[in-house]
Amino acid sequence: MANDYFQFRQFVVRQGRCAMKVGTDGTLLGAWADLPIHSHPLPSIPITAHPLILDIGTGTGLIALMMAQRFPHARIVGVDIDGEAVSQARENVAASPFADRITIQEGDAVTMPAAATRYSAIVCNPPYFVDALQAPDERRTMARHATTLTYADLLSTARRLLADDGMLSVVIPFDCRQRFDAEASLAGFFKVRECAVRTTPRKLPRRYLLAYALHPAAPELTTGIIEEHPGVRSDWYQQLTKDFYL
Repeated sequence: MANDYFQFRQFVVRQGRCAMKVGTDGTLLGAWADLPIHSHPLPSIPITAHPLILDIGTGTGLIALMMAQRFPHARIVGVDIDGEAVSQARENVAASPFADRITIQEGDAVTMPAAATRYSAIVCNPPYFVDALQAPDERRTMARHATTLTYADLLSTARRLLADDGMLSVVIPFDCRQRFDAEASLAGFFKVRECAVRTTPRKLPRRYLLAYALHPAAPELTTGIIEEHPGVRSDWYQQLTKDFYL
């Protein structure tokens, strides 16, 4: 059984009431997803605006908390359709150092109204079973299976809520990459970043970190390895997550 909580350097994620627990996918995305270049403050020129980040399917609030830690000038909205997850995410946020910059909302991102200020970045660890037998637990089915949030729904929602120069970042299983790329193209997105993540050096990629924008650019293509050997984290993974793991 998964632990009731997960201790990070600057915050604790309690997860006992959430269908989906803290896992590698969410941690990878929270550490990898970026803001558009213009949203980063320069050392000599403090910015006055607060970039907005939307975390779709926030669950425990993990990714929202990680983005808040990484981007101290940003404001984050996490949205989830699961009321129990929303309640727990709110508790996790309230107990964190970032409570004044994160808002957790209950609802369906697909029906969220567009705000006057659109989001600089949207992040999502979407349901990853597309054509698979559904779990008997309704809440786990909702979190794991693309029945309430299809890739097409996610991309059309991101297209509607994202700023013109914003960026959408996701983590998906290796066998869903071509489908997601195709849906992204249909929605008017262009891939700008891709990281093929291998569990160990000898294994094929098991997941992809992907980022899309609304304007074409030469994509940044990289590869990451989680473990050099079983139980031994790679330099890449340690560097990526060094500000979060104890």
